[in-house]
Amino acid sequence: MQITDLQQEEALKPLLRQAFRPLFLFGALFSLLAMLLWGLALSGLITLQPYGDLLFWHQHEMLFGFVAAIIVGFLLTAVQNWTGLRATHGGPLLWLTLVWLAARALMLFGGSLPGVVVAAVDLAFLPLAALLFGRILLKAGQSRNLFFVPVLLLLTACNALMHAGVILEQPLYSQHGMLNTIWLITLVMAIVSGRVLPMFTANGTQTPRIEAKPWLDKAALGSLWLIFVLHFFLLTNWLPANLMALLYAAASLLCLWRLLRVKIWLTFRVPLLWSLHIACYFIPVGLALFAAKAAGLAVSQSTAIHALTAGAMGVMILAMMARVSLGHTGRMLQPRPVMAAAFVLLIAAVLLRVLAQWLPGFALYWYQLAIGGWVLAFGCYCLVYWPVLTTPRADGRPG
Repeated sequence: MQITDLQQEEALKPLLRQAFRPLFLFGALFSLLAMLLWGLALSGLITLQPYGDLLFWHQHEMLFGFVAAIIVGFLLTAVQNWTGLRATHGGPLLWLTLVWLAARALMLFGGSLPGVVVAAVDLAFLPLAALLFGRILLKAGQSRNLFFVPVLLLLTACNALMHAGVILEQPLYSQHGMLNTIWLITLVMAIVSGRVLPMFTANGTQTPRIEAKPWLDKAALGSLWLIFVLHFFLLTNWLPANLMALLYAAASLLCLWRLLRVKIWLTFRVPLLWSLHIACYFIPVGLALFAAKAAGLAVSQSTAIHALTAGAMGVMILAMMARVSLGHTGRMLQPRPVMAAAFVLLIAAVLLRVLAQWLPGFALYWYQLAIGGWVLAFGCYCLVYWPVLTTPRADGRPG
């Protein structure tokens, strides 16, 4: 960089030098706060009257408060590596973060406000991110990763459906928007993990990289695309349950096959790797649970959903944040030992939540333990990575 650029960089607060810094930190803090409030409200210890209702707030905020912030933080950071152009920072990043923070405040405290006001602020975040992301790719003349722009806009449409359910008092709209969001993010996770997991595994274990099988990738991702499209256009209501069970089961097996080829057993000495592998395994687990439910077995939709959300999304986010936060601040990819404990805590919390309906005693007891594990895991991340995310790069480079 030119010396003037370096001076401008040094004048910036470190928190505003790359999108992952504020969005990872505030996203992780928000997730543990939101989960803690959810647990206290479930237990009857506090009363919350958020926008919509308590269940809607929990569903919406874990997806569009927490997960969306991390997705945007990741994309607006990765685009600099992909293009070589300076990514969003400084003033634009500050405004984007403030929009996200304002939406979180309105969702929690804006229950008495007109729904269109709350929705307008909340719906602004992802399109703004898509604009910032897309213009960098277009400036660089790259098209491969433009795929993520329509993904962000599709997520906005799903978010609008959730808000429409509240404003029009049609809960089915909200449920439709929520499920569409889960399937779309699951598809994105499968795409991204298919790109990076073999590379991360080979580099981290010093073993040969597993070459992809194009037909297997196309079959696995094609099945997930089909599931998303069927849900998005409400075609699942017209298809026999057994046919949907077969589709979920086929997608589960194909995704499992992709993962087995990358050899998780090579990663057991590298927490940043085995945590990411286990996160990916929750995708076929969630698909298998949806297949079991469609086949008429005693599996609740909530159980299947949490395998994909708390399991695949939550664990993948913690693993990726721990990795990206080190790599993009000029540090070695060697997290503190407490992060291995955080990964174990989170995975145990997910298993408790997914298995709760079959465990003895009251489900609320297991939910509370799962919530506690989530809060502790993301609390560890916030404590360990606060100085990493709020100070300049360790290697003295910009960013």
